[in-house]
Amino acid sequence: MATKVFMEALSPTMEEGRLVKWLKNEGDAVKSGEPLAEVETDKAIMELVARGDGVLRKRLVAENESRPVGQLVAVIAAPDENIDALIAEAAPAGAAGGAKPAEQVVATTQESAGTTSVPRAPAESQGEASAPPQQKAPPVPPSPVPQPAAQQAPSTNGGQVRSSPLARRLASERGLDLSRLQGSGPGGRIIKRDIESAGATAAAPATRPTMRAPSGADYEDVALTQIRKTIAKRLAESIGPIPTFYLTAEYDLSRVTEMRAAMAEMGDEFKVSVNDILIKAVATALSQHPEVNAHWLGDRIRYYNRVHLGMAVATNDGLIVPVIFDADQKRMRDISAEAKELAKRARERKLKPEEYTGSTFSLSNLGMFGIDQFTAIINPPEVGILAIGTAADVVVPGADGFKVQKRLRVTMSCDHRAVDGAVGAEFLRTLRRLVENPLMLVF
Repeated sequence: MATKVFMEALSPTMEEGRLVKWLKNEGDAVKSGEPLAEVETDKAIMELVARGDGVLRKRLVAENESRPVGQLVAVIAAPDENIDALIAEAAPAGAAGGAKPAEQVVATTQESAGTTSVPRAPAESQGEASAPPQQKAPPVPPSPVPQPAAQQAPSTNGGQVRSSPLARRLASERGLDLSRLQGSGPGGRIIKRDIESAGATAAAPATRPTMRAPSGADYEDVALTQIRKTIAKRLAESIGPIPTFYLTAEYDLSRVTEMRAAMAEMGDEFKVSVNDILIKAVATALSQHPEVNAHWLGDRIRYYNRVHLGMAVATNDGLIVPVIFDADQKRMRDISAEAKELAKRARERKLKPEEYTGSTFSLSNLGMFGIDQFTAIINPPEVGILAIGTAADVVVPGADGFKVQKRLRVTMSCDHRAVDGAVGAEFLRTLRRLVENPLMLVF
């Protein structure tokens, strides 16, 4: 009973995937739900799992090759089952580099039983942080509860040490040999905590570019990652068709600074960053201006009653925009904890699809890089994005002469099809009132 393994839509906006690493060799026994390969989607690196039991008889895609969603990448079957017809069927599509129509994308097909799973089309892409798709990607089966390391021995498959994608990535960054580690995960699988307990040197910052050794050539061509391809496509869809205008404002952060200091004196659990306060302020202002908290849908504008704020996070491969849902309803310390966790997992490429889709408005903060002011590109179908610069000490005139004041510049990019200048200005005025009087955010 053969099972076809297709390149699945592992994220709502995924159109093709790059097979990063095979976790099973041809001839290995596999069970339904067991990871077969690591696949780089447009947002993260995820596991492609088996949808049937048997033996991995044929791998049809090499590592580091990309395939469109819906294309056959492997065949699982019984050891003595004839799969020549399946391989021959896949050959023309592979040679042409084409994909099956979206309507024909299926998770598994059981040939001998004559049954086919319900077709599933990949969700329509809607930008870097888009509205939730009508159809969700198939859930990855949950990992079993880890067992103590003392009860398990390291496990290998076809000469490969069993380990999670994150563990392999961390081991590579820290120069660890996985074959020398004891796994504490299911079946002796090496997981993140095994890498951390190995006491290796800390990895370099996530946003630091990877250095390449000189090859002697005049230049080097590097293939685009899936996330970089998606960024290029989304930005081309945004900056050209969308009539954008920009509004810049400068805010006094004196009271924000005082409030942060007072909160820090209460203990570490109350410490928040300027960015955390700004997230809360932007979300609160959006709740008062639904005309900005909206999506442009071509023949209509959708105004949202809930505020789902996307925050741009820089990774080695480009920007990812995880979402803080119902941000206006959350306390600042809860926003702080959630923002840190989402940013961390975004840099590790471990976000779930539902964590980076569904934003109603976005913000991008480059203040930590010393950027005074910049303009950000709108993520369609959203109608605005806020660019936040650095907080700087500025000499300003006062009643008793000049004084030094901490000030911040923000620039709002507006889709003029949905947001007029006066509407954007009113939003920034509300934001000013909240930022310059941050105690309003706690009521």
